[in-house]
Amino acid sequence: MIFSERMNLLLEEYLPELLEIRKHLHSHPELSGQEHQTAALVAGELRKYGWKVQEGIGRTGVLADFGEGDGPLGALRVDMDALPIQENTGLEYASLVEGVMHACGHDIHTCIGLGVARLLSTLPKSSVRFRLLFQPAEEIAKGAYWMKKDGAIKDVKALFGVHVFPELSVGTIGVKNGSLTAAAGELKIEIIGESGHGARPHQAIDSIWIASRVIGGLQEAISRKIDALNPVVISFGKISGGKAFNVIADRVKLLGTVRCLDPLMHQTLPDWITEIVENIAGAFGAKAIVSYRSIAPPVNNDPELTLLLKNAAISIVGEQNVIHLEKASLGAEDFAEFLRDVPGTMFRLGVSGSKRCAPLHHGQFSPDEGSLKVGIQILTTTLLSWSKLNCSVRD
Repeated sequence: MIFSERMNLLLEEYLPELLEIRKHLHSHPELSGQEHQTAALVAGELRKYGWKVQEGIGRTGVLADFGEGDGPLGALRVDMDALPIQENTGLEYASLVEGVMHACGHDIHTCIGLGVARLLSTLPKSSVRFRLLFQPAEEIAKGAYWMKKDGAIKDVKALFGVHVFPELSVGTIGVKNGSLTAAAGELKIEIIGESGHGARPHQAIDSIWIASRVIGGLQEAISRKIDALNPVVISFGKISGGKAFNVIADRVKLLGTVRCLDPLMHQTLPDWITEIVENIAGAFGAKAIVSYRSIAPPVNNDPELTLLLKNAAISIVGEQNVIHLEKASLGAEDFAEFLRDVPGTMFRLGVSGSKRCAPLHHGQFSPDEGSLKVGIQILTTTLLSWSKLNCSVRD
């Protein structure tokens, strides 16, 4: 077994400190692109463990290398940012920052990365090569691009990742070949009509009413024009327009997100959406301006690396606790940006405890801390297994 009894004992020794770090990070969350204190803490810990650390990679990201071997370079990526959500957990270590919360488990991810770093640092440097990417700004899907632009995955041959998963219990994980998450885009629509008196709508072009037709029309078009076995989701999260209660609005802006699993379809959706929106608006005398920004491609898990991680997980939690996920998630993850250039795989880490766990991005999200140990064990074992196949590792 690659994850030796010695490493188990070391992890038990390190775990209390890692849990305290996690509580500190949870109490002091930082939004995307603002992870200055988190990055400083991470960099300081990594230097204590003997890693070669570079700060400011991808603006507020941290890059760390360990080992002096000449073999291929294996890497782990974890994310660090929090969300603009008010915490309602009642935890003793709840967020101290008004309106900001680690509601997606990135504090857990960060401490998993630190735990893996500490265990790998006990290996002889001459026999291994590992890299850790502590990524900022995942929640706005920009951090991976920033880090990649700064050379974070140069020479990396395999990349591993993890994300907490409230639908699975602590001690179990989910794995999946191929598409794990959806491609995502940001959709902006502006409807331009003509203002008029609220009592005489026939003398105006009502942008609010037309916007409602656009929203409904897109949903109808999805159900009638797109194969139901190849799902597409369009959701609008923000609508703004109008100036007074009795004045027909001449302009309305819609802001939403688009998700799909098929990368080829994702390429064609902007034109498809634009045509539908322009036709609906034009039918009622309005004009529509549509803009689309691609956020992230799907996370496409490499089969060989997924099998390697699966076998590593079986050695830790047992085969019955390694769940094959049948369905991809329509959530997005900018880990996919790295996978444009390097093969990799991400798994789902069960975090639901005896009191269950609220969904991701919820003000009561509270993962069971027992998941921290499991994540560290599985990822350490995976990296060691990969290194053993590609380098010369002595434990």
